[in-house]
Amino acid sequence: MNAPSFMTFRIFPAAVLFLACGPALAVPTAQPASATARPAPTARPAPRVAPTAPMTFYVAEGAPDACGRGCDSWIAVEGQVDSGAAARFRKFFQKVRGRNLPIYFSSPGGNLDQALAMGGMLREKPVTARVARTVVRECGFEAQDSDVCLKLKQSGRELHGELWTHGAMCNSACPYLILGATTREIAPDAVLAVHSPKVVVHFSGLAAPTREMRAAATERGHERADRMVASYIVRMGVDIGLLSLTSTVKFEDIHALTREEIIRFGIDRRERVETPWIFENIGRSTVRKVATQKDDGDKSYRLSQWRLFCVSTDQFELDFQRPAATSTAFPTVLISNGGATSLYFKSPPLKVQGFEIWGVRLNRASLQSLADVPQFDFTETSQTPDGHRLAHSATFSSEGLAGAVESLLATCPPAKPTAPFTAVPFTAAPFTATPLQTIGARDAAAK
Repeated sequence: MNAPSFMTFRIFPAAVLFLACGPALAVPTAQPASATARPAPTARPAPRVAPTAPMTFYVAEGAPDACGRGCDSWIAVEGQVDSGAAARFRKFFQKVRGRNLPIYFSSPGGNLDQALAMGGMLREKPVTARVARTVVRECGFEAQDSDVCLKLKQSGRELHGELWTHGAMCNSACPYLILGATTREIAPDAVLAVHSPKVVVHFSGLAAPTREMRAAATERGHERADRMVASYIVRMGVDIGLLSLTSTVKFEDIHALTREEIIRFGIDRRERVETPWIFENIGRSTVRKVATQKDDGDKSYRLSQWRLFCVSTDQFELDFQRPAATSTAFPTVLISNGGATSLYFKSPPLKVQGFEIWGVRLNRASLQSLADVPQFDFTETSQTPDGHRLAHSATFSSEGLAGAVESLLATCPPAKPTAPFTAVPFTAAPFTATPLQTIGARDAAAK
């Protein structure tokens, strides 16, 4: 993440206006935006960090289905939206637009004027835009933002890599850029964050301006920015409430859009969103999946995640996390592949920081049965205080599980020669699973 960059306009006859959208991150705790007066959203101060490299564009290729079923190549757009980004993007996009590749954004923000120009280019041809980091394999052990890796990304070569949505960010000016796409898909563990712009007026060729002159020029700059952004938002088919929300967030702060806001503003209207199963090798090798969906009891959206670990090449442990239920008793959670056999997670779950963490142990055959089918069933049951038994079942995709398990197996210790292992309820202490409230928070460097 980087320090704010600036957008330049000219105010006749002698002032230059800079309107900046700077990078930052926040916990999504704001109230919904509306046309009527309401409390400002809670936001976290924007961190002051060193500038990043100018925005870079390149094509990356991954494993089969890396960017969706039948998709293995994509356009990566990452880095700070600098003052020359739009011109470079047009030149790049003209070369690859005929390939119908999805575009993945990872940007702290920057020049709003350039972001709107790039968004307009996306609207010229139907395109799917998402938020994710691209981890380039050719960079080897070099950091993804190192000079060596940046030169590779700027070389014009098609590279090879992996997509990571966990903690990926499109902040500040970046969300406006992504609005230009006709299809916008925001993963449940990615961050889309906004705040109001900053206007700084510089005068040249005149005597020192008075306080009144500065105030008037600044006000004109804000008015112009509001008109420009409002026109763009409406043209892109997004609810103008987005602008109402951003105006309540100070430039020095940042607000991560909630799933409710992303849907209500029309950025991504999907009420249920899930990631594929993804292998991650940071610290402990893990296969993870995240989903968000509307809670049956109210209009809020609940974020859940599954994490798979290996004890050996034949023994695995799967944990499941969700916000803790406060009004139910005797809960049970089970997973199945649609057949007669179901795996029950240990009950009651461990409760940590407002979340429930469940666990189950399974062998390789049970895991393979889940990976062999396109989807799996997940059922939660509980008993209400008045004695009624409630059950909620949902079907989730197994996309990516087979490949992720294959990668996980390469890191597992060999199975010890023991008696045949049978799947049993998980009885060991739960792993140090990342609480869901940190999903979307800033990660350490990808690799």
